[in-house]
Amino acid sequence: MGTSDLITLFFLIAAVVIFFQLRNVLGRRTGNEKPRYEQPAVRSRTDAIDAGRSEGKVITLPGVEKEQQAARKAAIDKIAPAGSNANAGLKAIAEADPQFDPDAFLKGAQAAYEMIVMAFADGDRRSLKNLLSKEVYDGFNAAISEREAKGETVKANFVGIEKAEITEAELEKSEARITLRIVSQMISATYGKDGEVVDGDPEEIAEVRDLWTFARDTKARDPNWKLIATASE
Repeated sequence: MGTSDLITLFFLIAAVVIFFQLRNVLGRRTGNEKPRYEQPAVRSRTDAIDAGRSEGKVITLPGVEKEQQAARKAAIDKIAPAGSNANAGLKAIAEADPQFDPDAFLKGAQAAYEMIVMAFADGDRRSLKNLLSKEVYDGFNAAISEREAKGETVKANFVGIEKAEITEAELEKSEARITLRIVSQMISATYGKDGEVVDGDPEEIAEVRDLWTFARDTKARDPNWKLIATASE
């Protein structure tokens, strides 16, 4: 082995020794170290909202609440004329329930109307019970029982809703009540036990005009509305 090789080997051994000494010193925590500064995480607006939802909390960001209130007011003015009792009632409901969305309610009420009408025609008591107040359910149930006792069946086809508008709205204590005028089209016929048509027409589209009132407790966690009154226009 030459002189240059010996020198190289010497420096290599020295580097290894120094490395282990530094690692022993730098890698060991004595308990007297100052805590490392960590930059706080910055979350985006979307991250904050998602985090709040996952924790079951409502995150109200600066300015968002005012924007939501303005949007609800504009939606209410569009649905019910400003200055009308229905308009004032809807605004009272929106104030009592910040999650109230008049557009969503109107769409949901129309969907509920179709479900209830078809459930009644089919004699589906289970579906009706989830959508009706006890008093209304008792009336529907009695009509279905009478139909069954006569051996009658109903065949119905829901064509669609021509018009749905809010005619009344009010807040009494914590109970919100909204009445809708609904104009729909249906094909419906009632058949006797021998298969003869005893009511309606299986081929004619009939226009139906109803006044239905929905209600819910604004303080309750359950966001669903229930039908509490029905009447024919």
